[in-house]
Amino acid sequence: MRKPYALLLSLCCLLLGLTATPARAADNGSWSVYPVSSEVAARPYFYLSADPGRRIDDEVAVANKTAEPLTFRLYAADAYNTARDGGFAVRTAGERMRGVGAWAKPARSRVTVPGHRTVKVPFTLRVPAGAEPGDHPGAIVAIDERIDPGAGSVALGVRRAVGARVYLRVSGPAVPALAVEDVHVAHRQPLVPGLGDSTATVSYTLHNTGNVTLDPKVELTARGLFGRTLLTRGLTGMPAELLPGQRVRLTEPWRDAPQFDWGKVTLTAHATGTRQSASAAFLALPWLVAAVVGAAAVVGAALLARARRARRSHAPHPSAPGQAPRPTETATGRVRP
Repeated sequence: MRKPYALLLSLCCLLLGLTATPARAADNGSWSVYPVSSEVAARPYFYLSADPGRRIDDEVAVANKTAEPLTFRLYAADAYNTARDGGFAVRTAGERMRGVGAWAKPARSRVTVPGHRTVKVPFTLRVPAGAEPGDHPGAIVAIDERIDPGAGSVALGVRRAVGARVYLRVSGPAVPALAVEDVHVAHRQPLVPGLGDSTATVSYTLHNTGNVTLDPKVELTARGLFGRTLLTRGLTGMPAELLPGQRVRLTEPWRDAPQFDWGKVTLTAHATGTRQSASAAFLALPWLVAAVVGAAAVVGAALLARARRARRSHAPHPSAPGQAPRPTETATGRVRP
């Protein structure tokens, strides 16, 4: 019976390697991928620029750190921000490519590197004539197509990959633009006011709506009734590189949030050349107070509805239009109009 595998591109290796310090190759301990050094200096990544319609020729080095020969598949990939934390990641070989992944092509799609040796592979990057100006990040990836069987009762296969980042800028107007979207405040209140902690979570989306990579910074401000400042802080955990067109959903805990207040939170995001803000209202109300207020509102609405029905039932019925009022009898039996 064929052993089932869950095929995983080990982007953890790729991500760790791609965040290496300058002059270090993307490395997972078994092999590394990096730009071939120029005559001037070593390059930690590929920094390329070109006009639309131009061609760039370069070389990537794949180094085998093991004693056995290793065979890799080489491909170019587009980069994106992970939804979890905004980290730099690249598309798998089977995904649709729109930038570097579609424009760059290694001279060899597969390469075997002997143990403790390095092989240099040329690649060509052709920028289409209609390419949009701005940043087009990606990577040249070396993936080991062997599947490492996982340990444990569940059969899990891991396919590892390492890539060298490619930072391509296409000539033309650079437009930095950043948006803050979908701001939401979720409160966690104690049952009884003053008995327990009140916390809140502020969630929001950062969206790079421009065409250049941004290093965003975000400030959080919360104001309560009468404009009182409840909180002001600069947020951490921002992606160091928010790529063009990418969205990242982030959250920020707010400890010691007010237990009884009404106001709004404002998030202000800024990067070089752009600054935007967005707000969301919040109502802090302990559960017991909310229950009492809700019950009082229900009772009040029921009493009001009952009073209205009583007034309608006791109100005199008006005569039909054009009809004279009915005569009434007096105590003497005489009819009085």
